[in-house]
Amino acid sequence: MAVQTKTFPAAPTAIPLAFKGWCIAVPTAYRRPFVWAQIIVAFLFLEFGLWEPRLETRNRWVGMAAIAILILVVIDRASLERLGLRLPKTFGASVVLGTSFATVVFLVAMVRWVGGQIPANPTWPSLHLTWQYFVWAMIQQFILQSFFFTRCEELFGSSAAVWVTAALFAGAHLPSPILTTFTLVGGLFFCEMFRRYRSIYPIGIVHALLGLTIAMTMPDSLLHHMRVGIGYLRY
Repeated sequence: MAVQTKTFPAAPTAIPLAFKGWCIAVPTAYRRPFVWAQIIVAFLFLEFGLWEPRLETRNRWVGMAAIAILILVVIDRASLERLGLRLPKTFGASVVLGTSFATVVFLVAMVRWVGGQIPANPTWPSLHLTWQYFVWAMIQQFILQSFFFTRCEELFGSSAAVWVTAALFAGAHLPSPILTTFTLVGGLFFCEMFRRYRSIYPIGIVHALLGLTIAMTMPDSLLHHMRVGIGYLRY
């Protein structure tokens, strides 16, 4: 039986912004510009955080991006199902996780085939960084799917949103050639699986597994400790 993708209604036409007793409503006519503004502002905050030369200012931009995204998700009043925060159905999770394991095996086999060593970086990532990366992968999928994909879906439709969101995901990993390439391909897969099965949890696990596989099989001279933005150039 063919997989049935879900179609979600648009977010409420008048969005109440309520904090400590005051309330502002976004009229229906301004809904699309409001969604565009959310995408642009959040992406710019993230890019400022990635490219700011000074660490202290960079952390401030990252904090502002995190706060802005959380506030915009809350005021949008989307359902948990639309955000992908419900537990996945067994079939969907099996497809996503099965595909990820197959990809991991393929990457490892290709590295061995070309004569590489596994791990290529025996001292990195460490066990301490591994569990942190699993948490970070889940956070990235929340930002990518629950925030950017849902808004791109509203603007461009479900299928086109897969490509637009994946392009944003890859763009955030510049100038690393390896991560930009992998995140474009991986982003297409992540977004399509989210579109079909609507849960970030198996996708977050897949993200972590693939990211750690890349970290262990690719030379750090190219990966630069998986850094992006100005961190990649300063490595």
